[in-house]
Amino acid sequence: MLNIRKTYKIVRDFLFSALNKEFLIFLFFLAVSGTFWLLMTLNETYEKELPVVVRISGVPKNVVITTDISDTVYVTVKDKGFMLMSYTTSNKLHPIVLNFGNYANKQTGHGQISTSDIQKFVRQQLFASSTITAVKADRLDFFFNYGRNKDVKIRLAGNIIPGENYYLAHVQFSPEKVTVYASESKLDSIESVSTEYLNIVNFDDTVVKTVRLKPMTGVKIVPDVVRITLYPDILTEESLEVPITAINKPDGLTIRTFPQRVRVRFTVGASMYRYIKSSDFQVVVDYKEIAAKPSDKCTLYLQSKPRGVNNAHLEMTQVDYLIEQ
Repeated sequence: MLNIRKTYKIVRDFLFSALNKEFLIFLFFLAVSGTFWLLMTLNETYEKELPVVVRISGVPKNVVITTDISDTVYVTVKDKGFMLMSYTTSNKLHPIVLNFGNYANKQTGHGQISTSDIQKFVRQQLFASSTITAVKADRLDFFFNYGRNKDVKIRLAGNIIPGENYYLAHVQFSPEKVTVYASESKLDSIESVSTEYLNIVNFDDTVVKTVRLKPMTGVKIVPDVVRITLYPDILTEESLEVPITAINKPDGLTIRTFPQRVRVRFTVGASMYRYIKSSDFQVVVDYKEIAAKPSDKCTLYLQSKPRGVNNAHLEMTQVDYLIEQ
């Protein structure tokens, strides 16, 4: 107790010394003037944007909402500062609950909520002195159907470039397909859905990413987030000998080329090379061209190559030939 009394005496003497009395008086008048300034400021008229939650109720169990409606609208209210402060410091503005049946058009599968309805429901919660000057929302309409859907594939969209001497060998989606809900006309036109734009460059190892699917108006995609796996493969330069065949020649006529096979050079993924065969390529000589422009040599053309092969070209483009009846 003695220590407490000593401490109290020291604090009291410090606070009520001549110098500190003047400081306390200064603080008192500063607080009074600040209060008057605040009261005058709050008595002025201002505009403030207030968020209001919007919900749709009464959705039948067999109805699927295919477009997300804005769950929050922003209402600009004009009033005295006192009133606006009460909106932000209390739960004055409650969520607006709208009945599905009042806005849904069952024939078109489309619903539209008017801003005047939003204003009416918000106005019921405001003070009499408050006025609404603006209403903002991302979307105040929605689409729905009665469960019509189909499964579609996913398409990769973006700038996907592996590192130098690599190529994209395979893209795997998980899941491989997604379910889309939409009106009958929209479902007929949807063959696939694409990912949001991706920019993945200079990678030389497997890349795994979780990505969102690009939204479409009036379409609900389930799930709207998928996992993609990118498999790069190193490029290697290889070659194969391919037989030369003649095209556009009459029956009973034979064209012999010297040599009868030509080497085709190409680049391909190292893991894919073992699946490439010479029969996957087609090198031809065109009889119509020979007949039109006779010469000692004929021109060779690489007419087809297997998928996944790049930069395919012939080691020689002209060879000797002989026509036999």
